[in-house]
Amino acid sequence: MSRQLSSGSARRPRRRPPAIHGEGLVQPANSVGALAAADSLASPAAVEFETAIAAAATTGDRQSAAELRSGESSLFATQPDLNGDTAIEQGRQRSFVSAEASPKSVTDGEPLGADVFDEAGYLRLNPDVRRAVEMGQIESGYAHYLWHGRSEGRALPDSPRETRNAMLLSPSDSGRLDVFPKEAHCSLEALIIAPKAGLMIVGWIDDASHPLSCIRIIGPNWRVVLDASYVVRLRRPDVEQAVGSRRSHAFGFLGFLQFDRGGATSGPVQVELWQSGGFSTALQFAPALVEDLELRDTVLTHLAGASYFGNPSIECMRHLDAGLGAELVRFNLAITRRIVSAPYIERFGPQRRARRGTLVVCLYGRPEYFFLQNCLYSGLPGIDDYEFVYVSNSPEMAETLLREAQNASLLYGLPITLVILPGNAGFGAANNIAAHQARTDRLLIVNPDVFPRDPNWARKHSDLLDSAPLEQTRLFGVPLYYDDGSLMHGGMYFELDVGLSLARGRPAPARLCRTQHYGKGAPTGYVLFNRPRPVPAVTGAFISIERAWYEHLAGFTEDFIFGHYEDADLCLKSITQGTAPWIHDIRLWHLEGKGSTRLPQHEGGSLVNRWLFSQRWMGLIEHGLEGPEPAHALLRSNAPTETETVALPHVNARP
Repeated sequence: MSRQLSSGSARRPRRRPPAIHGEGLVQPANSVGALAAADSLASPAAVEFETAIAAAATTGDRQSAAELRSGESSLFATQPDLNGDTAIEQGRQRSFVSAEASPKSVTDGEPLGADVFDEAGYLRLNPDVRRAVEMGQIESGYAHYLWHGRSEGRALPDSPRETRNAMLLSPSDSGRLDVFPKEAHCSLEALIIAPKAGLMIVGWIDDASHPLSCIRIIGPNWRVVLDASYVVRLRRPDVEQAVGSRRSHAFGFLGFLQFDRGGATSGPVQVELWQSGGFSTALQFAPALVEDLELRDTVLTHLAGASYFGNPSIECMRHLDAGLGAELVRFNLAITRRIVSAPYIERFGPQRRARRGTLVVCLYGRPEYFFLQNCLYSGLPGIDDYEFVYVSNSPEMAETLLREAQNASLLYGLPITLVILPGNAGFGAANNIAAHQARTDRLLIVNPDVFPRDPNWARKHSDLLDSAPLEQTRLFGVPLYYDDGSLMHGGMYFELDVGLSLARGRPAPARLCRTQHYGKGAPTGYVLFNRPRPVPAVTGAFISIERAWYEHLAGFTEDFIFGHYEDADLCLKSITQGTAPWIHDIRLWHLEGKGSTRLPQHEGGSLVNRWLFSQRWMGLIEHGLEGPEPAHALLRSNAPTETETVALPHVNARP
């Protein structure tokens, strides 16, 4: 349970701003009333501020002039801190600031940055400035602060002024600052910390009149300040009922931050909920300490089950785009690199003969598919030309897999390499580490629930490599079928979904990329989508790729969490390098979704992955890769002929 500090607790005197007469509303002669004629008196800070706005407006930078004025940041935008550094550099965040450098104090000679400036609080304390903004005499309270407020000693609201969204290390108890709480109706429900990794905070606050601006968490020798870009606002029907609210207001919040040091504690920490206007509520809360893997699963599970006002996918993507998405990607990537750095590798069966290709299979949660796949692939024509490399993302299956690998090698004589990872590194990273163990020039990425429908599939695959042009075999997929005989995959294409976000009080359009399968659900005898042709993408359930090309593309992108969209990402990387994926008629079964375990955290990972994929590839898809008949030069031969189009049957695609 959380304990809210009483307003009567002993506190040190609050530091006051420079002297202000009366109620702080005195207007010097050169203040609001003279702003229209003040251009020639602009301070260096104001000139720099306006120059940044003008540069953004003329260059079309992603962080627009409006965002510069409001202090809001876009995805991967680098907000400068008070020293002119950035919290995110080259796509990676500085995870801590040393004790000597933090927490940053704002002296009289240092202007507040837009990211820590409390616009609502400044206007509340300076009504004359508020009136000038309403009348259009000045752009914002922040502009007035830079032009005149600092030199006039205008009142500033209380708010944390440390570097935001970074772990700050400081001497013991130096961060336990006094706050003057408004004591808002609120509750903390979870604070989960993985020391030297990250933290998550969950709760709710009634902040309809004064929105939550940031959350400060103070430990024994560390502190963090999460701003709104790292906090997801959630709908809480239980809170709405408890407070009797009928407004469309998101009372709930979920905050997350990744770091690589700090975060340890042996007791309760202080949590401060800061609202616009300088109001704050301080609570004591005992955090739960966990490993980084548990923290990752927990935050993704919460994200998957979150409720919003409006379209859940669109609202979730809006929060991810504000900064949380990039933070989750960095956090997961740090976990992935730790996991793949310590694999256990063992080889079974005959290993000396040169092979034509390597089947790379990623296992998770379902060890029985390992032996079943060995049984169904063994003894088929041409299979002796291939070796198998299995990689497991489930360390709890290690003993079972080692035993089954020994049995399979004795029963079926297959050359097997088994790679055991100490955790779930995700589909992309696991396949990459397994590919390093391959001893051939051709990689076949195969799901554990993919089995031969055509007994001659291996021989046909080898013959295709010998006979077809290189541009048609460098990267290709095959038709995959459900167990009822209907088509599951005949290549993939891209669609753009459009939705509306209502979070800011007015409809705002948002778009997301989506992958779609050609002919999904088509009957067995309908072979239009089996014909060899270039396609925008192929499924990761079966990808045959030249090893040199795979390495040229740097393999699967490991930024994606668990597994979803890595296959489409690989195909688009190939297209940008001049080679389109192809489909060739080698038929296999695919028991889609049966070969691995699907948990709530995987749904959260899929949300992040769709956001990440859309951010990276939206521009390319818009220019020639959208729809089943893309106009891209590498894909012009894939569209059905007019006769074939007319002959298309009506098929109810599977979900």
